[in-house]
Amino acid sequence: MDGKRCRFPRPMGVKKMAQALYRKWRSQTFDEVVGQEHVTTTLLNALREERVAHAYLFAGPRGTGKTSTARILAKALNCTDEKSRPCNRCSHCTAINEGRMLDLIEIDAASNNSVDDIRKLREKVGFQPSESRYKVYIIDEVHMLSASAFNALLKTLEEPPPYARFVLATTEPHRIPATVLSRCQRFDFRRIPVAEIAAHLTHIAGEEGFEVQEPAIFAIARSAQGCMRDAVSLLDQMTSYGAAASAGERQAISLEQVQQVLGSVAGETVAAFVDALAAKNVSSGLELIHGLLLQGGSLNEFAAQVIEHLRGVMLLQMVDDTALLEDSAPDTVQTMKKQASEIEKADTLLAIKRFSQAMTELKGGFQPQLPLELALVELIEGVQQPAPLPAPAQSETRAASPAPPPRAKTTAQPDTRPSRSPVSEATSAAPLDAEAMQRLRDRWGEFMNAVRDRCGHKQQASLRSIRDLAIGGDAVAIAFGNNTFSQKMISEAKTKDAVSGILSDMLGQQITLICQSGDKATIPSTTGQSVEEPQPSGPDPLLEYAVSELGAKVSDSSPEADRH
Repeated sequence: MDGKRCRFPRPMGVKKMAQALYRKWRSQTFDEVVGQEHVTTTLLNALREERVAHAYLFAGPRGTGKTSTARILAKALNCTDEKSRPCNRCSHCTAINEGRMLDLIEIDAASNNSVDDIRKLREKVGFQPSESRYKVYIIDEVHMLSASAFNALLKTLEEPPPYARFVLATTEPHRIPATVLSRCQRFDFRRIPVAEIAAHLTHIAGEEGFEVQEPAIFAIARSAQGCMRDAVSLLDQMTSYGAAASAGERQAISLEQVQQVLGSVAGETVAAFVDALAAKNVSSGLELIHGLLLQGGSLNEFAAQVIEHLRGVMLLQMVDDTALLEDSAPDTVQTMKKQASEIEKADTLLAIKRFSQAMTELKGGFQPQLPLELALVELIEGVQQPAPLPAPAQSETRAASPAPPPRAKTTAQPDTRPSRSPVSEATSAAPLDAEAMQRLRDRWGEFMNAVRDRCGHKQQASLRSIRDLAIGGDAVAIAFGNNTFSQKMISEAKTKDAVSGILSDMLGQQITLICQSGDKATIPSTTGQSVEEPQPSGPDPLLEYAVSELGAKVSDSSPEADRH
């Protein structure tokens, strides 16, 4: 090629691909970092006083500016302009912005997490910077390193060369060893408030030359859940979705378009659903869920909107301060105020819990809307919830108490007390007391979740219909009332063994599950029949003493003697 670089021309008619907005509008200075003033102020002061630490740990949710801040710090450390660091004009800043700085080494710990990768880093860190003042190592997702890799990194982090700086970024700081944490200055990046995200999106939209309605901006900001990168990416997606009449007209993005992309529904629909809950109108609520399915809406998004709306109602009921709802539209706040006076506080709390539980169950299934429908019906019709376990009845308390030892069959004094039933006599092996009932009651939600994970949603739903429960010895009896369908489903061998195993793990001993019909659960004998006392094989010393010394008379109480 005669020593010349060969460049391949772009094919005719092929335009350069547009850069994604989140990359185009990535923060380039500390002032451009949104919502992390506690981090940028500290770093600026450290740069000004020449007290930059040798290692930093940036921890926080994704999309909050950890990697961008690390790159800005790398530019500031190597910037040649002492007045504005970074200046984004000098050769070092330009090289970092263009991704060609040899002294800025970015490592993805998710794919370079072995001890060999860290050993290579340790070998290279000993070389002086090639073109700048500092060599900066940015290790992203550092929690993905193996234990051996962390151990190999410790010595370098503790005593790095004077020209080396490390920035570790992670979304899971709890997975980083304490020995590594103690060698770093830690900064926690927080979720960005909705108002600040909305302001930044408005600025981007104005600079890019397209219009976005204010409700649409706030809808995008709320859906991002504090993640600026997600918000900018969704705004970029909306610029392609928003219709433009002609090439010369400015694009306009509406709230309805954002809701269609997100799969969410209008705030009026969510408010109408909560109104149906307040009015105990099952049919209206079910119709809204059915209409959402016909429109192709997202059930998860709808459940999240309902929970968020009910949270606002709860806050107004508890505090009655609209300042806590500054992210909500004014008309939505007025609707929440009205509903806060119509719904009981206890019902609001129960609805939030029940819909949150339903949201975790909205994963596939033949009828994906069923968890939402069940939650609505149970909240309105008052179907028994799985959390409150039935209190132990008097018969259960007797069944759980230890049985007395066998007595000698004598007639020294006639026994006028009523005889025990075979059921109560059969539960003498390692009985559980009322404390076991309390333990199971406290962990009932965990028990139901375990049944769902091991057996399935149908089996979990069947256990919600139990009417009573008793514990005695090594058995747990469950009464299903007249619900034979649920009783048969739990009585299946595979399901019964799985539920017995879950109960055994929770109660700390081997448990046998007994499924019964009726409204009262009872503990039968281990064999299903009355327990017979063992017959003595020889003369009983106690019996001989009672006859000879106390004048007792022996009577034959066997069934054969009674028939004669």
